[in-house]
Amino acid sequence: MGIYQTGIQMGRTTQAIVINERDNVATALKGLSAGAEVSVEFQGRLQEITLLSDIPMGHKFTLKDLDEGEAIIKYGEPIGRSTARIARGEHVHVHNVVSQPRGELR
Repeated sequence: MGIYQTGIQMGRTTQAIVINERDNVATALKGLSAGAEVSVEFQGRLQEITLLSDIPMGHKFTLKDLDEGEAIIKYGEPIGRSTARIARGEHVHVHNVVSQPRGELR
């Protein structure tokens, strides 16, 4: 399994990456500011997502609205659960996600 999207997209430097087509989060490749429009390939097409919060480099943001208790999917696998509703484009981190031991999230 390789990287789902990377490199240059339509002549623009990629600002975020989606690792697997099943993911519901993207990872910022540089610090991004609230209000920025970020292009990512999600569900088979290029989508523009407006960031609702500042996203530090290496941190995640949602590709779609997530309900409380919903699995956070990265690398095509669940890595945690949301502890609150997380809106599309919002920062995903320890303030709104709880990690769970591998194998307990299915």
